Amino acid sequence: MPFIERDGARLHWRLDGHPERAALVLVNSLGTDMALWQPVLPELLRHFLVLRLDKRGHGVSQASPGDYSIELLARDVLAAMDAAGVRKAHFCGVSIGGMIGLWLAANAGGRFERFVLSNTTAKTAPEGFADRIAKVRETGMAGIADTVLGRFFTPAFVERADENFHTVRRTLLQVDPVGYIGCCAAIRDMDLRPELLRIDAPVLVVTGRDDQSLPPAMGEAVAAGIRGARVVELPFAHIPHFEAPERFVELLTDFCLSGAAPQTTGRIS
Repeated sequence: MPFIERDGARLHWRLDGHPERAALVLVNSLGTDMALWQPVLPELLRHFLVLRLDKRGHGVSQASPGDYSIELLARDVLAAMDAAGVRKAHFCGVSIGGMIGLWLAANAGGRFERFVLSNTTAKTAPEGFADRIAKVRETGMAGIADTVLGRFFTPAFVERADENFHTVRRTLLQVDPVGYIGCCAAIRDMDLRPELLRIDAPVLVVTGRDDQSLPPAMGEAVAAGIRGARVVELPFAHIPHFEAPERFVELLTDFCLSGAAPQTTGRIS
């Protein structure tokens, strides 16, 4: 199992797929580990060499104490790329993964080709994450699990509660609260809006019509701030690739490998 040691934490990464295919870095959401990509991984491996990593305190990566920053988490991604021998890659991130992608696009654009940023934002209200930090400190991960899962997915998916849902729930409950709080602090303190004008890589922003955590307007604002960025809305919530894996893979592969994507804001039902 490959690890890197960086800034007080032992971080887990994994590289899968054929070495002659284009590299793709996947960074998942807050409260999940790299297994969040499992619904789309088999199909992605037909097209890409895939690098994933567990954020600090998530999966089998250690948590380091204190507040994190988006820059710290983004530099963890670069360190994992170096360890894996990935010089240049496409990038796909969801939620905080998309925030990390924004920092990378603005500050390490030479390491990447194209960015798919799903259900993300450049700035959010700090009060919500301050409240969540307080809740986790008081009650642990169990105290926020139902609320978080209700935001991850549409009501129909939550009600169905299949094995995929329970896998995500179990993973959330196993996250180290220290790492979760550190990542919440990174989002609380983040303001990536000044970075948007510095991004010149091709960017596709994916929003979720039913996303209660980061509504479509937030993703649309990200796209509006990046020269040439495109945006597409899917009829799902905060983790769309879990509910529509085929559709998500099609968007990602078409955009990264052929440049095909809606030319303007669009909705796909």
